[in-house]
Amino acid sequence: MNSPAMVPEIDRQVAVDANELPDQSALVDWVAGVLSRHPGETRHELTVRFVDAAESQCLNRDYRDRDRPTNVLSFPFECPPGVDLPLLGDLVICHAVVSDEASQQHKTVQNHYAHMVVHGTLHLLGYDHIEDAEAEDMEALERTILAELGIADPYTSPDPPTGDNDPEDERANA
Repeated sequence: MNSPAMVPEIDRQVAVDANELPDQSALVDWVAGVLSRHPGETRHELTVRFVDAAESQCLNRDYRDRDRPTNVLSFPFECPPGVDLPLLGDLVICHAVVSDEASQQHKTVQNHYAHMVVHGTLHLLGYDHIEDAEAEDMEALERTILAELGIADPYTSPDPPTGDNDPEDERANA
């Protein structure tokens, strides 16, 4: 059984006009699901910012050299040596991309948001999916956390993702 984790503190920022955005309670539940798998983790504060395609594209271009919007960007907080702060970092989630992907993949927008928040929070904790073995571990953990939240496996879909995302992004697009 998982150890209880501290309750996440989330600064929810909305920079897009959309009706389907997750509320504060959902964000806390999803991040808590990730933190419950990391007993002893003291970092529990993060920002989740919902943006439009233009802001996502700008950030993706500036920080990842990919000139297109993407579903989620993770910016881990790098604490100076000797300083102990509870900050995990920032997630930037593009509503247009998440909504389009959910539709293409026959998922609810809320379930796809849950996946993006779990995926992004794992990145903030240091997980990655560049190497196949790392990707398998990260995806397995995502599946487990989402199942505990009552959400189906995001990587099995009746309609696989399509579009112009590169293979590195595909793992996060399921």
